[in-house]
Amino acid sequence: MIMVFVFLFLLISVTRVSALEACPKCGSMDVPYPLSTNTSCGNPKYRVYCNNRILEFTSTEGFNYKILSIDPSAHTLIISPPVIHTNSCQSSDLAFGGLKLDENSPFNISSHNTVMLLNCSENILLSPLNCSSNSLCRQFEKVVEGSGCKNTLCCAYLKDSSMTSQRIRVRVGGCTAYTSVVDLKPGDTVKSWNYGIELQWLPPN
Repeated sequence: MIMVFVFLFLLISVTRVSALEACPKCGSMDVPYPLSTNTSCGNPKYRVYCNNRILEFTSTEGFNYKILSIDPSAHTLIISPPVIHTNSCQSSDLAFGGLKLDENSPFNISSHNTVMLLNCSENILLSPLNCSSNSLCRQFEKVVEGSGCKNTLCCAYLKDSSMTSQRIRVRVGGCTAYTSVVDLKPGDTVKSWNYGIELQWLPPN
């Protein structure tokens, strides 16, 4: 009788642990631990959302970004940059101030992102960013996605460890649009760019 009780206890414990290990797929995308789409799976600190079978990451300001890929071994995921409205050169998250992460969350913006700020005010010229005629953002404005920002003041930079890893900021009176490319290498053509914003997370303790 005691053996049966122990067996049932272990079975319940294993089932409970398994339930907290990984969440069900969202559409066709796996949701590896510790990412969590609900309270019964994953780690609640690593919250993502499954909306209409599309896996999304939500900024601290409440804007949803589609998750394009996840690499659990590297503790990274890539989200889609916001849409840029071609008639106004404004990012769809402009009203939210761009991408902002909670400083207390386990997520941060990795140093593998080359960010391009578009439709900027001249104040940006006081920054150390590359706003010259050979800046990468000049290539972006030649493609459809960036065509609405053509001939605006733009700058590009590699987001490194000396910068805040919680935010890509846009605002009226500053820069009103942005995009990002992951793992950009010298010589890459604009047609081969991997558009996205790579986020990394700290593993659970």
